Amino acid sequence: MVAAVSLQEGIDLLARFLSRQASRQGLLARRALARPATGDAALTLGLVREMSRELRRDGSLGGAFVPSVWRLIELVELGSDEENAAMHPLIRWILDRQDRAGAYSEGCARPRHEQRACEHFLGGFFAPAPPTQRVAPVTLPNGKIFRVEGAARFALSCFALRAVLLAGQQEQPAVQRHVASLLGLRGAWDRWGEYFTPDMMITALHALAYAPDPLRGPVPGLAAILAARQAEDGAWPQSDLFAALEALLAVRSPEAKTAVRRAAPILLVRLRRDGSFGPLAQQERALIGLRALLEADGRAGGQ
Repeated sequence: MVAAVSLQEGIDLLARFLSRQASRQGLLARRALARPATGDAALTLGLVREMSRELRRDGSLGGAFVPSVWRLIELVELGSDEENAAMHPLIRWILDRQDRAGAYSEGCARPRHEQRACEHFLGGFFAPAPPTQRVAPVTLPNGKIFRVEGAARFALSCFALRAVLLAGQQEQPAVQRHVASLLGLRGAWDRWGEYFTPDMMITALHALAYAPDPLRGPVPGLAAILAARQAEDGAWPQSDLFAALEALLAVRSPEAKTAVRRAAPILLVRLRRDGSFGPLAQQERALIGLRALLEADGRAGGQ
C-alpha cells in the first residue's frame, strides 16, 4: 500500500494504471480525465461490436442474469450509435424478468409485512432466478459480495433497475412501480441496518439515482442519510466502500459530493503502488476510486 500519498499522486497512479487498459474502464477513465487517446473512437466501436456479438438471439448474455444486466450498463456507458440494435433485445430480456416467481418481493409473512417488504408493498422487482435456484453468494461488478439469499435477490433487482433506467426505460409501468417501492422503504433508511442491511440500501440508492423526476425528489435526502453514517476515517462501517462511493457519485447531490470528498483519505491509504486497490474487481474499483478522487480534487467529470 501507499501510506501517505497525496491526492494528486493518487490520481496520477490511477490514471497510469487505467490508461493502459484497452477496456471500458480505460475509456471512461480517460473521459473523466479529459485525456482521450488517439485510438479511443475505434476502441469504443470495437468494444461495442464485440459485446454485441456475444449476445444470444434472445438478447441475453448466455441467459445469465448478472452478466446480461452488466452488459446493458456497459453498452449504455460506452455510448456508441451502434449499440442500439443490440440493446433493444437485451432490454426486453431484462424487463421480462420483472414480477416473475423468484423476485424478492414475492411472498408474505408477518415479519416481512411489518417491514413493508412483501408483495403487498413491493412491485416491479426483477427475478434473477427461479425460487428453487439459489443465487447467493453473488458478486456485483464493483466487487461487493452478497452472501445471504434474500439480500442477494434484493440487490440484483436494484442492479437491474439501474440498468433499465440508464437505458431510458423510465416510462415502463413496472419500472415505475419498482422505483416507487424502493422509495416506500423510507422507514428502513431511518432504521439503518435493522431489517435491510446497509449494503442493500446502497444498491437501492444507486438505482434511485437514475429515477425520473418527480420520483427522484427524495433521493438527495436518502443520500444524506448514507452520508450521515460515514465514519471519521471516510469509510462506512459494515458497508462496502466502493459500492457506497459509486452510489453517491451517481446521486451527485451536495451531501453526496461532500461524503465522497471525505472518503479520499481512506482511498489514498488503500491505493497500491501498481495503481489498483487489489485484485478484486480491479479495473472497476480503480475507476470508482479515480472518479471519487477527481471529485475530491474539485474537477468536473468525476462521474
